[in-house]
Order: sequence, then structure tokens, then C-alpha cells
Amino acid sequence: MPQIDLPSVILLIFAALGIISNNSSITIAVVFLLLLRVTHLHQAFPWIEKYGLTIGIIILTIGILAPLASGKITLQAVYESVLHWKSLLAILIGIGVAYLGGRGAMLMTNQPTVVTGLVLGTILGVAFLRGVPVGPLIAAGILSLFLGKS
Repeated sequence: MPQIDLPSVILLIFAALGIISNNSSITIAVVFLLLLRVTHLHQAFPWIEKYGLTIGIIILTIGILAPLASGKITLQAVYESVLHWKSLLAILIGIGVAYLGGRGAMLMTNQPTVVTGLVLGTILGVAFLRGVPVGPLIAAGILSLFLGKS
């Protein structure tokens, strides 16, 4: 009897969650990882584990800055928005989220046992609550506040 490839089974479950919840980001990510497993490109996994988060943040930042780069958001609009109370609140929240992300990255590095729960929670949040898969870092930062770890 052949052994079951448990990581692939788990990925298939996550793919099903992505399909059921109509969340293409989860589905595409899982299919990509499954293709790496099926084609026996396992040597890519350490590289993805090491640089994937950084590359994802870079791509996310490019998407966020694209309207500014394309000219859809002018320097005048940026200046005027900074003077609005909502923008000032957004700046403060952005500082807080960046702080939590830093704490989260440190916690995930120092206590890798929490990563599984954070990733599972993020996938469930993406699949069932229409979330966006940027949560593990911030979730780890919030967890670090509860655990008292910096």
C-alpha cells in the first residue's frame, strides 16, 4: 500500500477551501505549491520559505504605490490628505501595524511552533471571512502582546 503524501493532502484541503470560498488567492497559492510538489521541485521550498514573505511584501508595496507612480494620486492630493483627521489616524494605525508586524516577525522566528496555528487561522480567515492573506505577521504581533514576547 503506497504511503499518503500528507503535505499534499493538506494542500488539497486548503485548495478545496479556496474553491468553496471562491478565494482565488488561496487557490492559486496552493495550486502553485502543489505543482512544485508534483514536479519534485522540492529544492525550491527552502528558497520560498526564506524569501517568499519579502517578495510578497515587495509586490504588495508595488501595488499600493502604483496609483502614486502612475499619477492617479498627485502630490497635492497626498499633501491635502495628510491634513485630514482620517489620514492622521491612518498614519498612526500604520505605525502600530508596522510595530506589530515587527514583533510578529520576531515571534515567528523565535517560536516557530506558533507558525502553524497562525497560518491555519489566516487561511480559515481568508477562506471563510473573505480576508486577505497578509494576517500571519500581524496576528503573530498581536499574539506576542498576549504572550509578552518581543
